[in-house]
Amino acid sequence: MSLSPQFLDEVRNRTLLSALIGRSVKLQKAGREYRACCPFHDEKTPSFYVNDDKGFYHCFGCSAHGDAIRFLTEAKGMPFIEAVKELVQAAGMEMPAPDPRSAERAERATGLVAASEAAQRWFAEQLQGIAGAEARAYLVKRGVSDELAKAFGLGFSPDSRGKLKGALASFGNETLIEAGLLISVDDKEPYDRFRGRLMFPVRDARGRTIAFGGRILDAGEPKYLNSPDTPLFDKGRTLYNLDRAGPASRKSERVIVVEGYMDVIALAKARIDEAVAPLGTALTEAQIERLWRLVPVPILCFDGDKAGVKAAVRAALRALPMVGPGRSLSFVTLPGGQDPDDLVKAGGKAAVENALQTAIPLVDLLWNHMHAETPLDTPEMRAGLRRRLSELCQGIDDKGTAEQYRHEFRRRFDALFGAPQSQQQPFQPYDRSNRPPFRRDFRKPPPRPASARARSIGKSGIDTMVARAVIGGLILHPAATEAYAEALAGLSLRDPVLERIRDTLIDAAFTGRSLEGGEARSILAEAGLGPMADELCQTNGLAFSFLRGDADPSRAQRDLGEAIEVLVTRPVIEQALAEATRAFETTTDEAGFAEQQRLTREKQDVERRLMDLMQPDGD
Repeated sequence: MSLSPQFLDEVRNRTLLSALIGRSVKLQKAGREYRACCPFHDEKTPSFYVNDDKGFYHCFGCSAHGDAIRFLTEAKGMPFIEAVKELVQAAGMEMPAPDPRSAERAERATGLVAASEAAQRWFAEQLQGIAGAEARAYLVKRGVSDELAKAFGLGFSPDSRGKLKGALASFGNETLIEAGLLISVDDKEPYDRFRGRLMFPVRDARGRTIAFGGRILDAGEPKYLNSPDTPLFDKGRTLYNLDRAGPASRKSERVIVVEGYMDVIALAKARIDEAVAPLGTALTEAQIERLWRLVPVPILCFDGDKAGVKAAVRAALRALPMVGPGRSLSFVTLPGGQDPDDLVKAGGKAAVENALQTAIPLVDLLWNHMHAETPLDTPEMRAGLRRRLSELCQGIDDKGTAEQYRHEFRRRFDALFGAPQSQQQPFQPYDRSNRPPFRRDFRKPPPRPASARARSIGKSGIDTMVARAVIGGLILHPAATEAYAEALAGLSLRDPVLERIRDTLIDAAFTGRSLEGGEARSILAEAGLGPMADELCQTNGLAFSFLRGDADPSRAQRDLGEAIEVLVTRPVIEQALAEATRAFETTTDEAGFAEQQRLTREKQDVERRLMDLMQPDGD
């Protein structure tokens, strides 16, 4: 099987090297790179570095150097083809089918690069000739110097159907058609695709010309014409100026996304080189992923007109499902319908930097858009807004991030329209000031011994019983759902039915539906969860006050809040204790021992609090 260089490049581009190496090597973040002790030789001080932007690893101790494929072949001892197959599968690609002509195709792809590079040089020559006078005048008008035009490889395509074809005749019509340089219609003679246009070469991350964009200089449509997708060029995965913006972003620690070719060049005039642009289409998920490989929060800087605002919202909605810790976007809307060129002309780099300082986070842009989308004069319209906000949050893959967005949208909605008022006495979250402090004197015995019933249940049984009791308590005291929504959403209940009930109640509270007066049970019945809800509301023998109909309401509400707190706190402390124990076994120092003992006491206190909740009155 013969694999083309283009195919292997695509495999490398779709592989996050740090994730691959991190499976077997413990990596530490070091600026924009990762470092570790080298897997190829024994060392105590890390000298092995992984660079995701450049797609390679390097050891300064033993000089080991390579990419994802080489790491699998050398560090894991895998045959070359098997290494490629593993990466291809992880990237969601398919291996090329065995084909006797594969070597011919690989050679042809190499020819496509050569043809594209030759076309770029020919277009640049035409720009400096007699035919390029109008294009040069346009660049002067736009303030693009000869130095800048050369840096971006700008050129000109004469208004002719066959000049480029004749100049590159040695490549053959078939290669030029496949490279997107010629158009072939039916059985007619192929002719030049770009005619009478200022030419912008599109380069890959390695700086190779793989496609072109052309701007018409007189009246006509389309204003911009781009190369079609080819074996070299995928419009939805490529960003203009990535070859220059990648290195610049590592110095500035930012990357700016603008709307088009001339916007990128305008920022370059102001010595801002970390700018890229999509290629005549809306920003795609693949392009956003590529941006996140450069910086955690790219800045999207779009024109202030309606089209620019629409493009920003479209990008925000496409990115939202993929956001998470270290992966977001920020947005700048330029004032008064201006574009980056206007800013540079008006105030140079300082004007651009001032505009970039006004960038707002993704959550602000989404809130502003959703809030302004429709009038909110009636309760029905406001309920519709809450529902749309809830649906946005449900689309976020990272559950922790989704809950943070849900909490933030709820806070803003309530601040704007007022929190819904319960007809009953508002539920008050558990106040620690009413109970002994969390870290009380552990030399004192617990207030009362655990009952036989409580002692008979193992740890996993306790967790299950408390989880069931808490969900039952939410049904009986539904005001707690909104008061503890953030903590509840992050709980791992280990029971899909309990989680469905929890999620149904939270979603109902967030969308503005009342949960009082038996409404919680009606909502659960609508979701097919009625029988389970009825079962959970019955006393289960552990005497949780919030499950008893005769309990004092304030006591029931307080104990439900503490039960939720215990469920949240317990696994966190247990994980921290396990980590501290492992660390102490390694270091055996006094600080490690003290931390282990502190966490042990905290765990004991949580368990005592839990046992307190499980005692019947007077036991």
